Amino acid sequence: MKFTRRTALLLSSLCLTGAALAQTYPSKPVTLLVPYPPGGVSDVIARKVNVPLQKALNQTVLVDNLGGASGSIAAQKVLNAPSDGVLVFQGSPNELILAPLAISAVKYKSEDFRLVHNIGVSPLAIFARSDLPANNGDELAAYIIKMAKEGKPLTYASVGNGTFYHLLGEQMSKVVGAPMTHVPYKGGAPIVADLMGKQIDIFMTPYAAPHIEMAKTGKLKIIGALSATRQRMLPDVPAVDESKALKGFHYTIGTGYYVKKDTPEAVVQTLNKALSEVLTDAELRTSLQSQGSEMAPAMNLEAAAKAYAADMTQFRAIAKSINLQPQ
Repeated sequence: MKFTRRTALLLSSLCLTGAALAQTYPSKPVTLLVPYPPGGVSDVIARKVNVPLQKALNQTVLVDNLGGASGSIAAQKVLNAPSDGVLVFQGSPNELILAPLAISAVKYKSEDFRLVHNIGVSPLAIFARSDLPANNGDELAAYIIKMAKEGKPLTYASVGNGTFYHLLGEQMSKVVGAPMTHVPYKGGAPIVADLMGKQIDIFMTPYAAPHIEMAKTGKLKIIGALSATRQRMLPDVPAVDESKALKGFHYTIGTGYYVKKDTPEAVVQTLNKALSEVLTDAELRTSLQSQGSEMAPAMNLEAAAKAYAADMTQFRAIAKSINLQPQ
């Protein structure tokens, strides 16, 4: 009986603590933790979201960057922080679903996090060094095969081992039937710098207006859009479905906001509501569209849970298809 009474008192105390936290949330600045260095697409999104989110939460919203280990260092930092919704992870399936499958040192599981709300969906394209002798999917496939036969496989960049972009490279090698060499980085900005320096060959990635400008000025080139039809921001770039070798090689990547799964429900509801309001911000919509991205639809917490579960199923299947092994 004594155990039951103590248990009841403990549960009551926890409920009161959670309710009190929810009523005051956020009582201090909220930080959006970006798992990549400044200057990349993820960083740009965060710095456009924090302004309208400040208004919605009536509290300061900061942006912090912490790159490394395919985004898992930042993800672990969120798990090590209090479950109070003050440190919010801005990420994607890259860091929360694929990193635990690819990096043996990562000890967290995808299920340790909870999706609060998606913010945008980004189309992808194949970027290359400016002098790469390919201008569409078929020419790229032929060049990959040629260089592999010569013992000089094409290099493709990613933002880390086991990330979505790593898997895309492995999947492309599988589709083309020739190997490429994977070169991992800590973030997109240094990859673009090395592309312009002709130190790597290709990078499949989301993009923003600056990337397009770099292509227009000849600093790099865009070989193809990973979609069935030409993309809104890249009307002059052929879609992969215009080729035979890469037909059907379609992919997008979403960006969302995640918290620890044991964050109080009322806090998560407050944050979900605030992010839903952010989606109505005209400046954010314009900014996302200028990067080629589309605003995600508003979603309640039930829809967010279903979306995250679907992501886990899809990305785990991709990892299995290429026999991704933790390293």
